[in-house]
Amino acid sequence: FEQGVKRFGSRTAYVCMGKGITYGELDELSRRFAAYLQGELKLPRGARVALMMPNVLQYPVALFGTLRAGYTVVNVNPLYTARELEHQLCDAGADVVVILENFAHTLEQVRGRVPVKHVVVSSLGEMLGFPKSALVNFVVRRVKKMVPAWKLDGAITFAAALARGERHRLQAVEVGHE
Repeated sequence: FEQGVKRFGSRTAYVCMGKGITYGELDELSRRFAAYLQGELKLPRGARVALMMPNVLQYPVALFGTLRAGYTVVNVNPLYTARELEHQLCDAGADVVVILENFAHTLEQVRGRVPVKHVVVSSLGEMLGFPKSALVNFVVRRVKKMVPAWKLDGAITFAAALARGERHRLQAVEVGHE
């Protein structure tokens, strides 16, 4: 990954809703997310991070950040019912869930019955840049009403996780040959 992002740093890696991020940006953002998981949350070796998001720019950042930090990614279908979500999070033993706010109400229903200790919530427009982010989030929340009411105590935003990750240094993870 690190060799690839250095080699293709200025090229577009992902595009969502007309907004692209380069490999260089993906490198920096995923490094911040990884440092957040390692330095801020101090997750134990082998921790599992559930990603409950559709194809948005936050997904590859969280995916590569989780892997760079040495943790295991648990992909979760964002359309799961509360029962299905509870089963998967318990079965996987997820310590963290990164979720799009559109699906946070489902997590809220099962929060007390799953092992998740940390919740990171993102909005659809969060990485689209201003003013597009504000417009997309307004339409999704207020016009189309695609974000049911939810409350998850202790949850932080994806942007806050990235900001907190900036305060920590990513520790290299040794890849073993077992």
